[in-house]
Amino acid sequence: MVAAEQPEELAYTILEAGDGSSALKILNSSIPIDLLITDVGLQNGMNGRQLSDAAQVKRSDLKVLFITGHGENAVLNHGHLDQGMHVMTNPFQMGTLLAA
Repeated sequence: MVAAEQPEELAYTILEAGDGSSALKILNSSIPIDLLITDVGLQNGMNGRQLSDAAQVKRSDLKVLFITGHGENAVLNHGHLDQGMHVMTNPFQMGTLLAA
């Protein structure tokens, strides 16, 4: 919630979801989305990488920013991140999020 406040103040439109399945409903809609920011560890079964992979079925050009306290290896798929994917580890400064 805190990470969503400052970007909204800079006129970004933020759509929030409580878990992966709720996020996937938004991502499967026709709403234009430029960037998916997701924690690696999500509640209710789906993790952030699984969410990203499912979202990219419909939105193949979707850029993804993973946020994790577990390090980059938590989202690597066979040793790499796909094009358009980046990882930011907690804790981070708000300016770092906005730059990403």
